[in-house]
Amino acid sequence: MTTHHTDHATAGHALQPLWNLAAAQVQAEALALALESGALDRLATPHTAAELAQAQGWHEANTAHWLELLWAMGLLQRGTALPESYLLAPDALRYLHSASPETCGAAWLFRLRSLRHSSERLRGLVAHGPAGEGAASGAPMATGSAEGWAAAARAQIGQEQRAISVPAALRVLQQVPEAATAHRMLDLGGGPGWIALALLRQQPALQASVFDWPEAVAVAAHNAQQARLSQRFTALGGDLARDDIGTGYGLVWCSSVLHFVPDAAAVLTKVFGALAPGGVFVCAHAEVQETPEAALRTLPYYLPMRLLGRSVTRRGVLEELLAQAGFERIDRIEAHDFPMAPLAVLVARKAAA
Repeated sequence: MTTHHTDHATAGHALQPLWNLAAAQVQAEALALALESGALDRLATPHTAAELAQAQGWHEANTAHWLELLWAMGLLQRGTALPESYLLAPDALRYLHSASPETCGAAWLFRLRSLRHSSERLRGLVAHGPAGEGAASGAPMATGSAEGWAAAARAQIGQEQRAISVPAALRVLQQVPEAATAHRMLDLGGGPGWIALALLRQQPALQASVFDWPEAVAVAAHNAQQARLSQRFTALGGDLARDDIGTGYGLVWCSSVLHFVPDAAAVLTKVFGALAPGGVFVCAHAEVQETPEAALRTLPYYLPMRLLGRSVTRRGVLEELLAQAGFERIDRIEAHDFPMAPLAVLVARKAAA
C-alpha cells in the first residue's frame, strides 16, 4: 500500500497532462513576451528583476514573477546572492538571442503564430472541411503559397534551416555512403538552399541544384552567391507536380515536401527517373506512428495541414510507394533532431545499370 501510494503521488492525477496542456499557453506567451520585447536579449548579462523592470519600463514585482517562470522553464539561470539575478541559460543564449549565429527566435515566433492561427480555425475545418469557415484565407505559414514560402525562406524558416535542419541533415547523410561520393545532388523543395550549400562546402567536387517555387529558389540563388558557391550551384524554379526536375543525380535529398504535393506516387516516380543508375534518394518526412505516445509527438504539429487536405501518412505507407516507384533496398533512419517533430528518413536506392 505504501509503495502504491508513493507511485500515485509521484505520477499525479490522470488529468494532470490536460492541466499541463492548458498551462502551456501561459508558457508560450511568457516566451513570446521575452522575444518580442527585447528583454530576452538584455538577459545575456545578469539582471535583477528591478534592473530589468527599470530598463524595460515594466512593473517590478510582476517582472520578478515572469522571470521566475522563465527560470522554471529552463530558459534562465538564477543567481544565489540577493537580490537574485537572472541570466540566459546556455541553450537559450545559443538559439534565442538575436545576435547568435544560430538564433531561431523569429522562427519560433513564426511557428507559434502559425499554429495559433490554425488552432483558431480548427472547429470550422473539422465541421465544414477546407472549403468552409474561411478556410481559404491565408495563414501566416501560407502552406500552399509560393510567395509565403519564399518570404519564410528569406527569414524565419531560413533561420531554422541554418541552425537546426542543416546539422540534422548532415548527421543523417553521414550514414548514407553514397552521399559522400555523389557528383551531382538535388535538394528537392529546398527553399533557401542551406542544406545543399552545406554539402557544397563539405564536398568540393559536388555540383548541387535546388528545386522549389521560383520565388523560393531566388532566395537560394542569392544565398549561394553570398557564400561564393554560385559556380557549383543551380536554382531550378517550378511546380513539382508539373515541371521537370532534371536528371543524372547521384543524390536527391527531400525533406517535408511530399506533404504538399497532390500525388506523392507521381513525384516519387519523377524522382526515380531523375536519379542516375546507382543513385540514392533520401526522403525525410513526418509520419503518424503506431502508439499514442509516439503519434502525439507528430499530430499536434501536422493536424492543421491534414485538415487543409495535406498528406501525413502512417508508418510504412511511404516505403510502399517507394517500392512501387522502382526503388530497391529501402532503409529507415529515425531522426529526432529536426524542427518540431521527429522525421522518418527513408534511404531508397536505384539499381545500378
